[in-house]
Amino acid sequence: MIRSKVDGIIFDEKLTDKIQVIKENQKTNIHEYICMSNMDGFENIEQLLEKGKEILETGNQDFVNHKVDSKGMSILLFTSGTTSKSKAVMLSQYGIATNVYDMQIVETFLPTDVNIAFLPYHHIFGSTAMVVMLACGVKTVFPDGLRYIKQNLLEYQVSVFVGVPLLVDKMYANIEKEIEKQGKTKLIKVATKISNFLLKFHIDIRRKLFKQIIDGLGGKMRFVVAGGAPFDSRTERKFNEFGIHMVQGYGLTETSPVIAAENDKYAKYGSVGIPMKHTEVKIVDKDEKGIGEITVKGPNVMLGYYENEEATKEVMQDGWFHTGDLGYLDKDGFLFITGRKKDMIVLKNGKKVFPEELETLINRNEEIEESFVYGMPDKEDKSKIKVAVEVVYNREIVKEKYGDISKEDLYKIIWNKIKEINKTLPKYKYMVHMILTDEPLIKTTTHKTKRNEELKKVL
Repeated sequence: MIRSKVDGIIFDEKLTDKIQVIKENQKTNIHEYICMSNMDGFENIEQLLEKGKEILETGNQDFVNHKVDSKGMSILLFTSGTTSKSKAVMLSQYGIATNVYDMQIVETFLPTDVNIAFLPYHHIFGSTAMVVMLACGVKTVFPDGLRYIKQNLLEYQVSVFVGVPLLVDKMYANIEKEIEKQGKTKLIKVATKISNFLLKFHIDIRRKLFKQIIDGLGGKMRFVVAGGAPFDSRTERKFNEFGIHMVQGYGLTETSPVIAAENDKYAKYGSVGIPMKHTEVKIVDKDEKGIGEITVKGPNVMLGYYENEEATKEVMQDGWFHTGDLGYLDKDGFLFITGRKKDMIVLKNGKKVFPEELETLINRNEEIEESFVYGMPDKEDKSKIKVAVEVVYNREIVKEKYGDISKEDLYKIIWNKIKEINKTLPKYKYMVHMILTDEPLIKTTTHKTKRNEELKKVL
């Protein structure tokens, strides 16, 4: 609040204690405290609406005639700050509206749909997704928390789910667990083969064939959108095989947010789709494999970082925003993400390792909740970097599968799984060291790993 220099705040009464602390802080510019409900000592929304009505009745048309600068700063959003201090991103109404329009023309949202809002609204993906739903006439419901997701999907008859990969992966993990529990793994594999064969002849029986699975997600689920973090394409493939249309997209706070996305017409597993209509994508500083930094140009690109000209100049060059993400465009125009420029591990021989690629393979193991791949300096030669991994195991699944297993024995089991993954990789990508823990990785509110903080912790 100090950095953004806000002078007014609207709050829920549940946050009154925090508001009192802010009120006592002499460093803020806030002089307007507006509560969503009627509370002593604060103005409330209803009072403001009444005041506004009275002003209009006197003939004052200032508000009605106010000209909005659609290309000026309309919203200030702070990045999640996974690798450094969060930055205040200046976005315009025009940029956000253009991106909302682009999403409407590529994705199929129906007025009969029910969307469940799992993403926080201080995050660009959550707030823009809500605007898209409103623009498409979609009903939005609010969850009671992660623990009640299954109950809420059924209760509200949810048909659309927009979320970060962690939530989507958990949804699929629960499906897979239920299939195994009922001893139907082989049956589902056979049914999937039959269904995929029939699809070649445009005969679609997926939602009938996998009705039980769809019923486990409330019975109406038809469309899932994943974005905001690296995602395992295997999960996307499985959802689509069950008759639930799933796409993934890619974007940043700085791009309002969507840069590229899959849709009904354009989809390719492993990619994040094709660039949006009003967004140009260019790969710069390519290596021999065509992988380079993803740069973006378009009306959805931010105006800059608030009161941070130096940081703005670092990422904005000749109108192109440098995302800091690495990837490539294939011959069909599909965008593939390989990792973050800052997270890339460069070995002494010049070879490059992308942590997210390895983490996706590791996280496929049901005993593993999440993982963090990093570069570990050699004890004797600090210039020599080894690939290491921190594995967070799933306590419930481990207990269910192995009972009261010792930490040493569990380490051997997980380490053997890592060695099996190594066999599928080029030798320079081999993970040679592992930390095993049940302590969750340090994350942002949108479930992204704070890699710098986690790296400090493990080293």
